[in-house]
Amino acid sequence: MRIVLLGAPGSGKGTQAKKLMADKNIPQVSTGDMLREAVATGTRFGLKAKAVMDAGNLVPDEVVLGIISERLGQPDAEEGFILDGFPRTTQQAIDLEDLLDELGTPLDTAVLMDVDFDVLMKRLTGRRTCSLTGKLLNVYFSSQDELDECTNAGGELVQREDDNEETIGNRLDVYREKTEPLIDFYQQRNKLTTIDAVGTMDEVYDRLLNALS
Repeated sequence: MRIVLLGAPGSGKGTQAKKLMADKNIPQVSTGDMLREAVATGTRFGLKAKAVMDAGNLVPDEVVLGIISERLGQPDAEEGFILDGFPRTTQQAIDLEDLLDELGTPLDTAVLMDVDFDVLMKRLTGRRTCSLTGKLLNVYFSSQDELDECTNAGGELVQREDDNEETIGNRLDVYREKTEPLIDFYQQRNKLTTIDAVGTMDEVYDRLLNALS
């Protein structure tokens, strides 16, 4: 099973990827994690990435692709992988397609986690952490009992600095402009699978399993 997970920030990609990884025993290949690991272990492309990041620049696509290639060559990826956070642009999708063809591991499907943008805004701007327990809550979706449990015990519902409407609006705009075109890209290749990503974590996971079976 070789899949790319697509979806806007807040669509639940990371959560579902972790469940799928545990169930199917295939790695979740997250770009950020890969970069950190490649830099820490000093791989060929990791050293290139480190030099670029130390200079304060964005890591170029060819270096990211090199790191993906190194990662997919590891034994745990032989039975498949879940790509999360890459590709983000059509050009990256084309380059990834070429790389996977070279490796003889073409993609099975790209799964779009479909969520309305108004729901995404509530998911992201409503996120809070209980200062006492560290529990993640949401002022729109958590029950009043859960919210009260934190505040009644003397805790505060803390909002991350970057979870404000302006910052999140910008992130969603970037997604619309850069990443949404991938929906058409994979649709044209008959590689797109869309699932409704609104509901409980288990409900969405059941839909994901059904779509992949």
